[in-house]
Amino acid sequence: MRSPGRVVDVLAARVSALPRPALVAVDGVDGAGKTHFADRLATVLRAAGTRVVRVSIDGFHRPRAERYRRGRLSPEGYFHDSFDLAAFRSCVLEPARTGGLVRTAVFDHVADARVAGPAVPSAGAVVVVDGVFLQRDELAGAWDLAVFLRAPFHATFARMAVRDGCPADPDHPANRRYREGQELYLRTCAPEARADVVLDVTDVGAPVVVSGL
Repeated sequence: MRSPGRVVDVLAARVSALPRPALVAVDGVDGAGKTHFADRLATVLRAAGTRVVRVSIDGFHRPRAERYRRGRLSPEGYFHDSFDLAAFRSCVLEPARTGGLVRTAVFDHVADARVAGPAVPSAGAVVVVDGVFLQRDELAGAWDLAVFLRAPFHATFARMAVRDGCPADPDHPANRRYREGQELYLRTCAPEARADVVLDVTDVGAPVVVSGL
């Protein structure tokens, strides 16, 4: 076990040693604290003089009609239909490989409208991406380093109840789409086994190293 700051510092040192440009994934289920953790990692990297481009998969949702085409409560729909992976590859993964311009978002899922996110040069940079399902089969081989944040559903749904107003009980019918969709991801893609680094974030403020550091 290391202190929370020490965990991020050690991870940042490992990320800094990657050839540039580099693609780093911060993966985990909803409510694991991916965005917060990725932002902390980016802050530490920048403080050490590393150029960082921050991206979230949330900027690459599909339109509402496509996301819910299997039904609003469909777990399969959540896993398979939420994100425009073709746009994510063409706007983030492919340009980052060559140090080109990375577009940080193409769709606002709240407004259900396309957007033109900033186009940021990635030459010499570490591109830190947070989001769910980042180690799915379609993104195999995309990452120079993948971090998986492990947390039980009782902890993550409690956080989302505060953040989003959803029921805190993971077994509540209103949570079925998200809990079972994530269970489908965990079962079929084994992201923890695929990750280079695994951290337990049951206590989001005190990540504990499981493997990789």
